Amino acid sequence: MTRPFRRPFRTAAVIGAGTIGLSWTALFAAHGLTVRVSDPRPDLAEAVDEALARYTPHLAARGLDVTGLADRVRLAPEVTEAVRDVDVVQENGPERVEFKKELFATLAREAPADALLLSSSSAIPSSAFTQELSDEDAARVLIGHPFNPPHLIPLVEVVPGERSGEQAVRAAVDFYTSVGRTPVVERKEIPGFVGNRLQNALSREAAYLVQEGVVTPEDLDKVMTNSLGLRWATVGPFLGAHLGGGPGGYRHLVEHIGRSMQRTGAQLGTPAQQEDEQERLIRAVEKAYGSSTYSELAETRDRRQLAVLAALDSADKEEN
Repeated sequence: MTRPFRRPFRTAAVIGAGTIGLSWTALFAAHGLTVRVSDPRPDLAEAVDEALARYTPHLAARGLDVTGLADRVRLAPEVTEAVRDVDVVQENGPERVEFKKELFATLAREAPADALLLSSSSAIPSSAFTQELSDEDAARVLIGHPFNPPHLIPLVEVVPGERSGEQAVRAAVDFYTSVGRTPVVERKEIPGFVGNRLQNALSREAAYLVQEGVVTPEDLDKVMTNSLGLRWATVGPFLGAHLGGGPGGYRHLVEHIGRSMQRTGAQLGTPAQQEDEQERLIRAVEKAYGSSTYSELAETRDRRQLAVLAALDSADKEEN
């Protein structure tokens, strides 16, 4: 059994400085943690500086004190240096089992024995890359999967592995809560976890509808943002369905339109996998959005997400 995990969380190591890792870095630093960032990319310093400059206004808009944000971030050329004497490690490496096996063996060996070891893995359960760790080390490894960008999107899927300890689960929930996230513990490992499986199901049907010529990519996005997107920003599928049943709730909905919805579900399509079909879909999306740069599109997305979060905060305050 591992020793009790450190409280409070003061120092975090971020391993991997891609889009997710840089967003974690800004969030952790904005919550007062000292953050050590490690990545072999040659432009690490420039990437961190650019990310902090871009994300600081977002964090300030969420009411966080961003004074001296960059002063709390340290660059660590080597993983061993990054994890030395930290309280928690957030790994953001490639989605490859063998890579994660090797990396987590290093993390388990070099990080303090009472440090929490978390992975941002999008689809690979931790049991797939912890088989060769000791029981004591495997007990402190689990998934902490965010949604992009994690400094804005609150959800973190906390997914224990087969040998993850309950102390680690509680510590992960405490940690993510302390940095303003909304952790949800998922008690059964499944590839892709919950959020990405739901996203994948919707994305498959979206691709099918565009390929079939039912709708263009930009109009499908309008359908989402002007209907389901608005609804799901406030209630999930089950509560939405419960309300959709009127005073009779979910039971009434199932009894009256359940079979109709089942028939619709049975008719959902599978997008074509042929290269020419995929190429046509890619070109359609590029035609819809290719006139803007990635940075422009991302900034628009983030500005709108901030507006949604601010509106929800205001609504919650009015209720309370």
